[in-house]
Amino acid sequence: MKAVIQRVTQSSVTVDEKTVGEISQGFLILLGIEDGDTEKDADKLSAKISGLRIFTDENDKMNLSLTDIGGEVLVVSQFTLCANCRKGRRPNFNAAARPKIAEPLYEYFCETMRQNGITKVECGIFGADMKVSLLNDGPVTIIIDSHELA
Repeated sequence: MKAVIQRVTQSSVTVDEKTVGEISQGFLILLGIEDGDTEKDADKLSAKISGLRIFTDENDKMNLSLTDIGGEVLVVSQFTLCANCRKGRRPNFNAAARPKIAEPLYEYFCETMRQNGITKVECGIFGADMKVSLLNDGPVTIIIDSHELA
């Protein structure tokens, strides 16, 4: 499971010109689910992201977590994070989990974020053509792969 975490002051996602998710200060999480990913991957990734200390404290040091600041989360499914670009010019998406596996894991990940103390967790619509808007704060962007976590 791969996540691109962007620290934002605001973010939203629209489908067919209708806003389906919107947050203020927190994280926009682009989530890619690969073949072989499990709820254990979602648990590890969610715990890591919830405690990730990348918000600044009173001394302007990245020392505060999402839970410390009462931050919000917008999670958007993005199978393109699973792209393999080693050969040719057209990405290969064969590593992406099929929708019947990925969608329940996506929903499970969103729920684990809530269980880890994030009070506002907004989500995109799985499989939809979404338009994502954000105001990146910093900018701060972190990439995490659940398979690389201890």
